[in-house]
Amino acid sequence: MGMLATRGGMDSMLNTIWLIVTALAFGGIVGKAGVLDRLITPVIEKAKSDGTLVASLVSSIVATNIITADQCIAIVLPGRMFKTAFARRGLAPVVLSRTVGDTTTPTSALIPWNSCGADMAATLGVGTWSYAPFAVFNIVSPLLTVAFAYAGIRMLRLAPAPAPTSQAPGKPQ
Repeated sequence: MGMLATRGGMDSMLNTIWLIVTALAFGGIVGKAGVLDRLITPVIEKAKSDGTLVASLVSSIVATNIITADQCIAIVLPGRMFKTAFARRGLAPVVLSRTVGDTTTPTSALIPWNSCGADMAATLGVGTWSYAPFAVFNIVSPLLTVAFAYAGIRMLRLAPAPAPTSQAPGKPQ
């Protein structure tokens, strides 16, 4: 127990905390400046099928994971950016959520400068590129998500809205 209590506590985690705080600040600035909207709008407009839309989201998540170095931002920013595109196609929000979940966390562990990859490498004492070939789930998960989307598997749809009635209930026309 003594070794657990004397390992540095918050002080030993400060580098990781600063990395996350800085990444979140960067993500907020980039999001508010509209940089991401300008980058993502042409991608969404070119996505003609549900499979292409999901593949675009997966690519955006991986790029965000690489650029921002934090999986929290890679969850929030692409999810927000693609939310209306998924809704316009009539896809249920669970499809967006599942795609984000299947991609963000697994791929963040494969990026050495990402907070997740850096933490895993430090904890395991093995470089990210050394364990990457053995991280089969991390590589296959986003690929299967795209394959399932193209095949139309579990691409749930929003329930159609009920048609409005023009008369009050119980009154004859």
